[in-house]
Amino acid sequence: MLAGRFYGWLWVDPLMGIVGGLVIARWSWSLMRGAGAVLLETVPDPAVAARIKETIEADGDRVADLHLWRVGPDHMAAIVSLVSDRPRDPAHYKAVLNDVIPLSHLTVEVHRCAPLREAA
Repeated sequence: MLAGRFYGWLWVDPLMGIVGGLVIARWSWSLMRGAGAVLLETVPDPAVAARIKETIEADGDRVADLHLWRVGPDHMAAIVSLVSDRPRDPAHYKAVLNDVIPLSHLTVEVHRCAPLREAA
């Protein structure tokens, strides 16, 4: 701006206005994307969801439904609904998941299913 005043460059002021507008537009776009992701409850990190699923399914159980969302900076919550023919207590699944992925809040629903019979 001082160069425009001392050297008579009248175009510096509008140029700085455009640069400022671009900086604000970029910042507002990232703010809208972040707020939209929270409001639409998108999965914060697909790798975390995959690790939860792999951990539960390692013992032969099956994840029927998984909801994962961010509840704050570096804090996530999850609701896991699983189906098993040898179900364990929800506290067992919570302990296993908290050893792998630290979650601020975790709800586990366990549903029993009949074991598959082998064809004769």
